[in-house]
Amino acid sequence: MSSAKSVYTTQLLKSTGLMNDLQIQEVIHADNSDGTGICGAVLRLGIAREDEFLKKLGEVIGYDYVDLAAEQPTKEALVKLSARAANQFCTLPLSITKSGALRVVVCDPLNIGMLDGIKLAAGCPLEITLNPRAEIEKAIRKYYGVGADAIDAMIDDGRFAMDDDLASISKIDVNAEGAEASIVKFVNQIIAEADRQGATDIHVEPMEDELRIRYRIDGMLHKVDVPPQLNKLKAAIISRIKVMAQLDIAEKRLPMDGRIGVRINGEDIDIRVSTMPTAWGESISLRLLAKSGNFVKLQDLGFNEFDYNNVVKLINRPNGIFLVTGPTGSGKSTSLYAFLHEINRMQVRILTAEDPIEYEMKGINQVLVRADIGLTFARALRAFLRQDPDIIMVGEIRDGETADIAINASLTGHMVFSTLHTNDSAGAFARLLDMGCEPFLVASAVAGVMAQRLVRRLCPVCKKEVPLDEKMYDLSYPPAAHTVWQATGCEKCNMTGYKGRRGLFELLVVTEDVASAVIARKSSQEIREIALTHGMKLLREDGWAKAFKGLTSVEEVMRVTEEAQG
Repeated sequence: MSSAKSVYTTQLLKSTGLMNDLQIQEVIHADNSDGTGICGAVLRLGIAREDEFLKKLGEVIGYDYVDLAAEQPTKEALVKLSARAANQFCTLPLSITKSGALRVVVCDPLNIGMLDGIKLAAGCPLEITLNPRAEIEKAIRKYYGVGADAIDAMIDDGRFAMDDDLASISKIDVNAEGAEASIVKFVNQIIAEADRQGATDIHVEPMEDELRIRYRIDGMLHKVDVPPQLNKLKAAIISRIKVMAQLDIAEKRLPMDGRIGVRINGEDIDIRVSTMPTAWGESISLRLLAKSGNFVKLQDLGFNEFDYNNVVKLINRPNGIFLVTGPTGSGKSTSLYAFLHEINRMQVRILTAEDPIEYEMKGINQVLVRADIGLTFARALRAFLRQDPDIIMVGEIRDGETADIAINASLTGHMVFSTLHTNDSAGAFARLLDMGCEPFLVASAVAGVMAQRLVRRLCPVCKKEVPLDEKMYDLSYPPAAHTVWQATGCEKCNMTGYKGRRGLFELLVVTEDVASAVIARKSSQEIREIALTHGMKLLREDGWAKAFKGLTSVEEVMRVTEEAQG
């Protein structure tokens, strides 16, 4: 840095009032050593928060600090800069002034080379405003679409094909930069953005006039903002995903399944890929499964005190069957892993049969079920009994054979965990009897059944307390409060009003009365009534308790428990 420039920079930084002389020299030295810019040096050294520094710097040099959440870029401004330029310079065009200048927002107003690059790309004078880098990047994705820079590159360069050699890659680092083809970069950006937003699934759906991409976040589908010209490249994008999953890109008539191993921010993610031929091309669904052991602990699942104490007793039994029921996506696997994590210790041998293995857990022998080679749940379970286990977890009881083996395992001194697809806890007994199991064996083996659902948690930043209108809802019991909480929507929750999910539970402990009812083949309704007299709380009742505490909304409780009210 030249002497004159150094003096100017020193005076500029001192005028912000955020740093002393020693810190100013550290910033200038850091900029000289790695050339990342004055603003980058300030942030890297932790001298000030980015928004605080930009506000003070703007006051000194005469640049406004804008609120991107409240300002909508105009179409005329957006077309002045390509997505490639916006991403390259980390800038967003906002509007065109009366004088013909392009009003842009940047995060590093002291980077003269960057400002010159924006001016050259726009072909007009600039009016500079300021905002932090993360906010600008978020706005670029919102207004240009995820991966727009990669799409621009493909269209500009005419690169519509991909390198088939990439099929040999088993772990793709989706954050890696370099000389990858733009189609590869675009798919990587879609996956990385899904992980950043906490999505569990990505759906790539070819339509007549568009390639629609949707993320499932907190159980709900959200359309992803993508460039409009993406439709021209849908065949290449679908083929790229199939190459990553090591599927036959020439076969487009049959459904196929595959897997992709990726690394995002240093964390390994396993992605299950499923293709389905449709009228306008192959629809692809990707399920994202984090391989790390960040398990939800038992005490964090959200049980009330009565249910928590009973669950602890059930999972620490020496034998019996504990079933978790609910529809697909209701969090059954998360609960099972929480149970195993709680009782996993050196003195206990645990075997699991799963399809797929969603999380890898240390100290547990996990088996991947593969029906294509004859390794079914029943066959794995039969083999487990010769492996001296203490605890067995079967991913799902799907047929009578698996149910019979699980019951026999529990009656011969093993604790068995598994899942069933039923609407409520009492319905599990009818399902087992329908599979051909003997009533007296079911009554003897099953120790407890837990039905569950997932509700979206209200965003803690923007949730709003409102009076309870009892006429609107079927409470079925006296309300615990006169107010409930509603979703509002803010930037923190992507304007949905919700952030994360919480479990609702209905725990049925098999007592002598319940066992007698099962042996007598009584209906699910009668078994439910007996369980209620022993303290069981229905799913909706647990939901109402959480709604009154402000954890979720009444609408969410009603939405997920409608079919469970018998």
